[in-house]
Amino acid sequence: MHGRIVRRARTACSSSPYIPGLKTASRLLSRNSRTKNSTEHRLAKTALRPSFALGPCRLYGTSPSGSGRDAEGFSARCAERDADQLVLSDAQKKTIYALSTAPGKAGVAVVRISGPDSLEVWRRVVQTRGHGKGKSRERAPEPWKMYRCRVIHPATGEVLDDGLAVFFKAPRSFTTEDVLELHVHSGRAIISSVLSALACLPFCRQAEPGEFTRRAFEGGRLDLTQVEGLRDLIDAETETQRKLALRTAEGATRARLERLRNEIIQCMALVEALIDFGEGEDIEEGVYDQARERVQKLHSTIFHHLSDNRRGEIMRSGLRLAIFGPPNAGKSSLLNFLAQREAAIVTPIPGTTRDVLEMSLDIGGLPVIVADTAGLRKTDDAVEKIGVERARRLVESSDIQLCVLPAPDVLVQSSQGDWVLRPPSSLAPLITDDTLILLNKSDLLPHDGVLPSERGLPFQAIWQVSLTTGEGTLDFMKGLSKTLQRRYHLLSADGSRAEEPLITHARHRAHLENALQFLDAFLDTPPEDVVLAAEELRYAAQAIGKISGLIDVEDILDAVFRDFCIGK
Repeated sequence: MHGRIVRRARTACSSSPYIPGLKTASRLLSRNSRTKNSTEHRLAKTALRPSFALGPCRLYGTSPSGSGRDAEGFSARCAERDADQLVLSDAQKKTIYALSTAPGKAGVAVVRISGPDSLEVWRRVVQTRGHGKGKSRERAPEPWKMYRCRVIHPATGEVLDDGLAVFFKAPRSFTTEDVLELHVHSGRAIISSVLSALACLPFCRQAEPGEFTRRAFEGGRLDLTQVEGLRDLIDAETETQRKLALRTAEGATRARLERLRNEIIQCMALVEALIDFGEGEDIEEGVYDQARERVQKLHSTIFHHLSDNRRGEIMRSGLRLAIFGPPNAGKSSLLNFLAQREAAIVTPIPGTTRDVLEMSLDIGGLPVIVADTAGLRKTDDAVEKIGVERARRLVESSDIQLCVLPAPDVLVQSSQGDWVLRPPSSLAPLITDDTLILLNKSDLLPHDGVLPSERGLPFQAIWQVSLTTGEGTLDFMKGLSKTLQRRYHLLSADGSRAEEPLITHARHRAHLENALQFLDAFLDTPPEDVVLAAEELRYAAQAIGKISGLIDVEDILDAVFRDFCIGK
């Protein structure tokens, strides 16, 4: 009986009806075009299939020849055949591609490919000069060397473009993986054809926004602060933004945060030494007091960084400057002067501007969002009333308030001969000690060089200009730039560059505030509760570690990377 079963098993395994496509499987095994990595993740899924998928040999417990070693080889061939026939999901496709340069007509467009099958993409898509078909096509390129090549369609062999290609071998690449870059002409049809050709490869998929940078982070190339610095560097519009983002991308912020975190860890080591040994022969006296003293210095340092009036966030995202004043004072003319174009309508009719008009400008290296508002006055016009109310709300919520006043109407000469500034009563509630004052229409004053007395209004900065003739505008721009830089501590009192801010994102501020709370809790903990004191320091170190990503927090990773473009 046993012999008949074995013979049936041998007959079943050697018969083609039971194993369809066996010849195809053997031909596929002889192909050298598939890489080891692209095959292994196909075999992984095939191995999860039920045993009867390999044919009736498994059911009878033997192999075509009765040998266990042959059975293993036969199973591998069947698995290879099934793996080649699998349709991979996006999660299984480890090689990604995307356009890394801005879309549109230009000289060069860069298509980036990253993942374990990047070299296979080279073999199928890149045709270098002087290399024909066959084995010469399959030779691996020399890493980090630019090749003149043709980009071809992997299925049809059609030439898509003539360009350059460079292969970066892992881990010496941006993503720490094998990376291929195709430098082609930046035309809509060319880019579309190259991306469509890559989509034909079964092991490639289009990258998600920020996925290349996320792989660099996961590979240890960048930490979270460097990732944010890289994104800010791409978005930088002013010189100040560029310098701050570049320093962050190079790791300056990470180094400063790491010093704070290491200092907390050292304090924690002192406290935990008391837990393990206690004060006595092994531990000198005063260890806990030494830890408290160091924590107090850390507390002062972190509190100093938090008390920066959001300087870093403003330098990164821009500050809001509201231009306000009475009708026909020259507010829209000032906006046009700052923008160097006719951005706002200017007429002698009061109430011309009825809504808020905003523009992003570079003033003194700072990104400034300048808003022109409706003239503030009492009016019966329903539309103008809405504009006036919006103007008031905007002035109250802005970072900088610049009040434009017509000099002939607000300068009054006292009995002693001094000139006093008296703004309209409707503006008085909005003018504070920090409000900047611009006196326009100085060309209409009876005397030149008139400045109001400080007794009339406590002001921080005041300038006289004529936006019609251009008189005084140069001094106004220089003074405005220095005022903004000093207010946000870009310049110190002696005019030199101030220290760069540590906090550039709201996320940084939240984690540092948490760390400060844990340090407060440590300082409030009595020496008898050293175990609780050590835990407070541990939480403080973890809070700072979350800023640079040393503590793995998945929910913040998506928020950091989702704002990147697709090819970055």
